Amino acid sequence: MALLASIAPPAAPEETLRLAPHNIEAEQALLGAIMVHNEAYDRVSDFLRPDHFYEEIHARIFEVAGKLIHAGKLASAITMRTFLPDQDLGGLTVAQYLVRLTQGATTIINAGEYGRVIYDLALRRNLIVIGEDMVNLAFDAPVEANPRSQIEDAERKLFALAESGRYEGGFQSFSQALVTAMDVAAKAYERDGHLSGIATGLTDLDRQMGGLQKSDLIVLAGRPGMGKTALATNIAFNIARAWRGQRAANGDMETVNGGIVGFFSLEMSAEQLATRIIAEQSGIPSYKIRRGDIDERDFEALTDAVRTMQEIPLYIDQTGGISIAQLTARARRLKRQHGLDMIVVDYIQLLSGAAKKGDNRVQEVTEITTGLKALAKELDVPIIALSQLSRQVEARDDKRPQLSDLRESGSIEQDADVVMFVFREEYYLKNREPKPGGDDHLKWQTEMEKIHGRAEVIIGKQRHGPTGTVPLHFDANITRFSNLAVEDALPQRFE
Repeated sequence: MALLASIAPPAAPEETLRLAPHNIEAEQALLGAIMVHNEAYDRVSDFLRPDHFYEEIHARIFEVAGKLIHAGKLASAITMRTFLPDQDLGGLTVAQYLVRLTQGATTIINAGEYGRVIYDLALRRNLIVIGEDMVNLAFDAPVEANPRSQIEDAERKLFALAESGRYEGGFQSFSQALVTAMDVAAKAYERDGHLSGIATGLTDLDRQMGGLQKSDLIVLAGRPGMGKTALATNIAFNIARAWRGQRAANGDMETVNGGIVGFFSLEMSAEQLATRIIAEQSGIPSYKIRRGDIDERDFEALTDAVRTMQEIPLYIDQTGGISIAQLTARARRLKRQHGLDMIVVDYIQLLSGAAKKGDNRVQEVTEITTGLKALAKELDVPIIALSQLSRQVEARDDKRPQLSDLRESGSIEQDADVVMFVFREEYYLKNREPKPGGDDHLKWQTEMEKIHGRAEVIIGKQRHGPTGTVPLHFDANITRFSNLAVEDALPQRFE
């Protein structure tokens, strides 16, 4: 027994009981002010809620006062007594406690400041709860639990906490609104193309859309082989390459031109995507790069292109089969760590929702598109989401896609601010080549020459602007879309 006693660990000192951060006096002073001057409630009601109070009776008093004031009635120690349960409050009845609160009331001038103190302390208590939940779940995680899902859940809770109930905002004077409007105009003037949105680098498309607008969900759809991934990649690279930032007054980096881009590549690997961009920038076909079928001059061109591209703010997530919840968590993380001005998702049908028993694919896609639109608004960035088209396009003589061709089209068409289709007639005509030697073949060759290298971006829906068709040039060898040289805009030719 003596031996056991000698090796036993020393007894742990008694732990000091730590109370969650709170300020009872601030709560009492604010509630007293509200009951004496009901106008004090208006100074805190847009950010303060009953659950922000530490004491349960204080939360109940604030709630009752709010209901009475919203109903146009007087909230005082006398009128509120009827709606509060009778209980012992340290030797005081509820009626006596309400009178005591009014006696210690702060002035209406300080009501907003006391409200912010209560709100900030509530945030700190919520942070403690989230931290404790993380620790407890990590210690007692079930066998099937995935640590990464716990991280994503914690990030979601933290982001929701950071974004909820901010006490900035409310009405502003017209003069302030004018200053904000002029600031937007000045930034548009500094941006490429003098656009209100982010320039895609494709002049005619920018002219039709005014650039990519913040908080917009832009669906880019097309049949396989049309080049929708190539177009999205081109736009993403053009925006990232044009990025220019400056240090704001608060020390944060803000975007002046272009943008920081997050690319969710659910189908292609990051290496495949990078190879496409290298091919586009160097002018060397990607199949030659993959096979190593290049000479010394080509290799120098590749090296120069890579050296130029190394610093651009384009971030690629190549994880396949992720859920909309995972995508949302990763986008929030990217914005917090590096900044974020645009997101590309390639493509909608490869995302998964929170599958519930009995849900069909249409319901799942509805959850995905709703989630993408909510994310665009939350992060205040445009999201380009690629989508497949149904096979019914192939059954028509005119293969140009329509809104009804979208797979699970109801929610995609409804949630999207812009719907664009990529169409290349050359792709279809090439597959209908007649036998060589006849008149049909000569006619086919003439038609092929007329449409060679031409592509169309059909804007089928645009919430803030016109619909229509934008012609582009497409180089299939290097999968690059570019501005189409219009015959009337070419320099005069001398023969």
